Amino acid sequence: MPLRFLTAGESHGKALVCILEGIPANLELSSSYVNRELQRRQRGYGRGGRMKIESDQVEFLSGLRFGKTIGSPIAMLIKNKDWENWQDKMAYEGDPPESVVAFTRPRPGHADLAGGIKYNQRDLRNVLERASARETAGRVAVGAVCKKFLEEFGIKIGSYVISIGGLKPDVEEADLLKRHQLAESSEVRFPDPSRDEDFRRIVDQAKENGESLGGVFEVFAVGVPPGLGSHVQWDKRIDGRIAQAMMSIQAIKGVEIGGGFELAKRFGSEVHDEIGWQEGVGYFRYRNSLGGTEGGITNGMPIVVRCAMKPIPTLTKPLRSVDIETKKSVKAGKERSDVVAVPAASVVGEAMLAIVLADALLEKLGGDHMEELKERFFKYMEYVKNY
Repeated sequence: MPLRFLTAGESHGKALVCILEGIPANLELSSSYVNRELQRRQRGYGRGGRMKIESDQVEFLSGLRFGKTIGSPIAMLIKNKDWENWQDKMAYEGDPPESVVAFTRPRPGHADLAGGIKYNQRDLRNVLERASARETAGRVAVGAVCKKFLEEFGIKIGSYVISIGGLKPDVEEADLLKRHQLAESSEVRFPDPSRDEDFRRIVDQAKENGESLGGVFEVFAVGVPPGLGSHVQWDKRIDGRIAQAMMSIQAIKGVEIGGGFELAKRFGSEVHDEIGWQEGVGYFRYRNSLGGTEGGITNGMPIVVRCAMKPIPTLTKPLRSVDIETKKSVKAGKERSDVVAVPAASVVGEAMLAIVLADALLEKLGGDHMEELKERFFKYMEYVKNY
């Protein structure tokens, strides 16, 4: 695939590092653009104390010169301000000080125990630090670069929350971009800010009860051309690539594209998106039940993805567990955590969708610099219109 990215770093380590390879030369890019996306990830009612400490800012280490990409890998650094409080506990060298207490009480629902078994770790902090959703700050930075790339071709990505816990107010029949715009002014990223008080109430109640909450959010992309992805092999299908990217986000347990599971209850005539054609425009669909994909290929309609996030596994009233050293029944360990992180996860979902679509667009067009890609894109869109 044309794009490759990696993130590195622990939740309470010195910093997060991300490397993105494959972005063509001459894309205008700034740290302020990436920082806006990082700040969006930190918002949302129900976040924990960590968000009061961190104020994520990106530092470019390579891949840019004078505000434009140069075709080489883009390396980005996001420092962890909380590192100064963890230098002894997370030291990179030397022996652990006596003040360090091993984390031995795995939390149900977290990677603690499974990761400890896999990597033979007796202090489960060596697992939980990397498994933490702090890692998603790196993904959002990478996704911001991909968003900027996609915008050059008229492709816009957004998201909004559609439920938290059992609360699911009716979503007005606004278009996708309008929903996203409304969500930006909501504390819980719901496309009806007037309902924020209802959400705050259930979040506060959960916190009082020592609970955490999950929810559902939708991510979308508009302006996506037909023809991204392919039907010829399982790993080239665009819907499969999107689903895998979304499922890789911490705590995501379900992904639907378009109508998803609801479509299984309907007749074919109620599901499949009828085709029209208009002079000067080309083909269009009368509806978008399938969420912008058919046969593993984008069909020109908006991509619509729905993701279900389970409640966060750290509870202030912990569940039963077993101490891995004594093998005795104990209450699970506790870490500083959010009550709900669905609003933040929706921003991470935007980043992952941007990465997948940028990769697919580069795969379709080829090319090493923006001027080359734009020329090919506009020729392709003219072909699509006249097909």
